[in-house]
Parts: sequence; structure tokens; C-alpha cells
Amino acid sequence: MFRTHTCGELTKKQEGKSVTLSGWVNSRRDHGGVIFIDVRDRYGMTQVTFDPKHSETAWKTADRVRDEFVIKITGKVILRTEDMINPRLKTGEIEITAQDVEILNSSKTPPFQVSYIPGEEAGDAQVDQSKNVNEDLRLKYRFLDIRRRRMLENLEFRHKVIFFMRTWMTENNFIEVETPILTASSPEGARDFLVPSRLHPGKFYALPQAPQQYKQLLMVGGIDRYFQIAPCMRDEDARADRSPGEFYQLDVETSFMTQDEFFTLMEPLFHELAKKFSNKEVMFKKFPRIPYKESMLKYGSDKPDLRIPMEIQDITDIVKGCGFAVFAKVVEQKGVVRALKVPGGAKLSRTEIEKMTEEVKSLGAKGLAYIIVEEQGKHRSPIVKFLGDDLVETIIKEVKAKKGDVIFFGADKPKIVEASLGATRINIAKKLGIVDTTKLAFCWIVDFPMYEFNEEERKIDFMHNPFSMPQGAMKDLEEKDPLDILAYQYDIVCNGIELSSGAVRNNVPEIMYKAFEIGGYKKEEVDAKFGAMIDAFKFGAPPHCGFAPGIERTIMILRDESNIREITAFPKNGRAEDVMMGAPREVSARQLKESHIKLDVLK
Repeated sequence: MFRTHTCGELTKKQEGKSVTLSGWVNSRRDHGGVIFIDVRDRYGMTQVTFDPKHSETAWKTADRVRDEFVIKITGKVILRTEDMINPRLKTGEIEITAQDVEILNSSKTPPFQVSYIPGEEAGDAQVDQSKNVNEDLRLKYRFLDIRRRRMLENLEFRHKVIFFMRTWMTENNFIEVETPILTASSPEGARDFLVPSRLHPGKFYALPQAPQQYKQLLMVGGIDRYFQIAPCMRDEDARADRSPGEFYQLDVETSFMTQDEFFTLMEPLFHELAKKFSNKEVMFKKFPRIPYKESMLKYGSDKPDLRIPMEIQDITDIVKGCGFAVFAKVVEQKGVVRALKVPGGAKLSRTEIEKMTEEVKSLGAKGLAYIIVEEQGKHRSPIVKFLGDDLVETIIKEVKAKKGDVIFFGADKPKIVEASLGATRINIAKKLGIVDTTKLAFCWIVDFPMYEFNEEERKIDFMHNPFSMPQGAMKDLEEKDPLDILAYQYDIVCNGIELSSGAVRNNVPEIMYKAFEIGGYKKEEVDAKFGAMIDAFKFGAPPHCGFAPGIERTIMILRDESNIREITAFPKNGRAEDVMMGAPREVSARQLKESHIKLDVLK
């Protein structure tokens, strides 16, 4: 028997019992002949004493033990004296007097610190040394990195969240169905990972970017509530909240539900996740539904952080024809002028304002005009003299500013103003510390445009999901300007992070063909890429809708982790490399031949 108990289990209730523990040596201390070893496993840590008076054989073996050795010890549970109790350990009231010890395996000296001192951060966790270790070194020895308390806790947390999701979905009458990993390539927004076929020379499978078509086909098959903890593979660059190569999502699809009915069904999942796994308060019982156009105007983003108590306001009509040539010219050229009031913004230094000005210039803006609000007639700004006192007071009244506030302005094409003031809103909120970090602010962004104009290619493109239903169905496609057509598309956002996009799907082949035609696709192209799904829709496809919240992003928000690699067991690095396994790597000539592949690497 390797163990009767775990290393985090024993208390004074087991006093006097003979027990066996197995685990790793967290630390070893020799105090004048008596050796103390802290034995660690996933569950916690227990102190073991080796006294030659009790067992000389065990003491001699303990003398050879070093950090990260794997050992099995048998001994008796005794109470610590009151002055030796360690309140930072669950097992801190007891220790084990060793009677026997066996070295199950030795260990080389780890390339970075794995052991920890309990209680020096929340719970029994360790001081996080990971920030002082090169990330590639951590990833190369990820099996050691996982031994760290924080990583173990993160992976256990991830398991519990996913288990809860599965349970909740099952209790709400959803069926979990696995969909294929080897599938066909299709345009879903990112580059595919391709897999050559040995049996079909010159042809390729693709790893799924998402189970999009399969889950819609399940709706046609009559499975009206589907879910899956789905792996998604996309050849895209890394970000702090996006792992290169692969990630997981809670893939969900339902039949016979409207958009609002779907929202009402799914919102309780997020409420319950927050209640069970976070100490933060959900701001809204019913998540706000914010139209895309309104979100871009008020927050300069389609993933607004509603914890920030600042909104952007349009003042285009107010400044039309004013004496400030920059504003007047923008309005004349069909641009927009918008204002962002910052409560208490007068405390921002000139250097901070100049830095923000440079940041918005990198987003395409020409600058960042501002007014520091003082007493009437004494406002500080380089542009006050051009606007005139009356117009300045009108603007101040319009945005409800008061003494000590700052008003920032953006004047340009709508997209540039949205990007620049949206970024300014977030930056200032962080600088002034006005983001309420005790809250979770969920919202739905709705009414996305179906199409957008591609400036580079000078043509109409789908803005997001091409499989979504236009809100006016065929009538809108035939009668409206494509750029005025709204889709039943939506995003769920929390604290400025997009957790998922989703849509009411286009389940009518004729409407789908027309939608793709406007996007520049011929019927033959649509049939070639999506033929299986469109053919299935000709056999009675029900109305259906769904979404797919990212597992990692959801866990990052609940866990307060800023980097996706901290809640993933074996992530790639920022260059999409698995430095532990050495992937990607070259393959043998035989493997290439079997796959009918000849390499001609372009440089």
C-alpha cells in the first residue's frame, strides 16, 4: 500500500494512528540529528520527523533524501506542541514520527523552484515564483511547473468549472454529443490546420475551428438541445487571452427558441458560475441588451466594460459650423465629433495626457483635444479660444461636466473616433482606479450589421458569421442596402472581454444563397464549401440558435488570471511551439511519402 491518507488530510483526530503517506519532498531540514521532511502531494503537505532514537534505519534513509524525491513513509501521528502548531497548514496541528521510509524515486535538481512555503499568499498557496522564471523554461519542464500549488489549484479549478457546466447543461435537458476532429476545411475566420490524407492523395482534412456545421446538423437531426466541451484548432497568433493553436469552448445549440428566449435560458448559467466560483458580484440580474451601434457610440467598443462609469457622447450637431476649424471640417466631411467626460480627470498630469495623445495617434487619430473644466470662463484648454465661451458652456452642460472634470474629444471618421475614445476610456479608468474590480458586468451585444464594406478590396463582406439569419429575412436582403441590414447575431461580454459570439442561424437555403450572393459568393462556391449543411436544410431544418463561450476566458475571469497559459495544462508558447514535446518538428521522409507530400519550403 502506497498510502492510507493524503498529505493534506491528517488532523488531531488521527492522533496515535499508524499511517502511510506518499509524495514529493517539499523541503528537508536537519536540526542537530533530528531530520524534518515536509512531504507534499496534490492535497497538501505534512511534516514528518526522523529521529534515530525511534528508527535509525528510517533516519539514515532520510539523510539521503533531497528535494523532489518521491518517498513513502510510515509512522505514527502525534500532536505538535502548542508553540509548534502551524496555522497556515491544514495538517499544522500534527506531525508524523517516521518508523519506515522508502525512496520510490530520486530527482535531479529542478531548474526552478517547485517547493513552497504555505500561507504566504491566499490559502495554502505559495509565493508565486513563476514571474521570476523564463516562460519557455516553465513550459519545457511543465510537468514540474504543474507541481506548484498555484498551477495545481488552477487545474483543479478548471476541472470543477467544466464539471459544473456539464452538470448544469444536463439538468437543463441538453445532450452532450462529440463531433469529428477530422473534418473539411471551410472559411470560419482563421487559418485551418490541415491534415493530409494517406488514402486520398492530394486531399486534406482540416482540424475543426469550431463544430459549427456539425452542431447545426444535429439540430436538423432532432437533437434540440446540444452541448459539447469542444476543442477548437485555429492557426492564429497568441494573445494573453488566446492560446495559439487550440482552445476549448462550451459549444451550445438549441432549436425552436427566439434570441431573447435563448438569452433567458443561458443567463442563469453565468449567474450560478459566478456565485459558485467567484467572490465578485454580478452587476445585472438580467444582462443588458446593447445594440452594436449604441455600444460603439457610448463605449467605443463592441465589448464594453460596463464597470467603468463613463460614456462617450456624440456632439456632432452641437459643434457643426463652429469656429474651431478641426471640428467644423470633420462635420463638413460627414465625420463625427464625440466627447468623453472624465469625472475628476483634472488630476491627470500633462505628461499622462500627452502619452494618451500618442496612443490614439497610433490608432489613426490626429490628436486628443481636451478641456479641463474650471470656473465659468476659466476653463483650461488650447481649443477654448477657438470654440468660444458660449459653445464651451453648451458642451459642458451637454455632457454634465463639473469643476475638476476633463472632457476629451475625438473628431474624425466614426471608426477612428470609436477606437481612439474607446481606448482612452479604458486607459483613463485604469489610471484613475475607477474600475469596480468587485463586479462582474455581463451584457449582450445585439443587432450586429450583417455586412461591412471591405476598404482594401472595395467590396461587401460578411461582418461576422455568414450563417446567421438577417432580421428581415429575404425581404431585407432583396430590398435594403446591404450595409443597413441587421443580423440576429450577438456576443456575450463580461468586463470588456468577449466570452462568445452567437447567432440565430439561417436555416432556409434560399435565404442563405441570397446572403452569400451579396457577400460575393456564387451558388457553386456555397455548395462546394457548405453543401452538406445546405442539403440537410432542404429536409426540414428547424429554427435554431446558439453560442460557444470560451472555457479558458470564462475561467480567467472567474479565477482572476491574466494569462491563458496559467489555466492550461500544456499550452504552447507565444510562437505556437510546444517546447516540452518539441512541436512542431520535421517528420521523416517515409511519413511524407506515405502522405503523398513533397516539401518545397518557401523562404
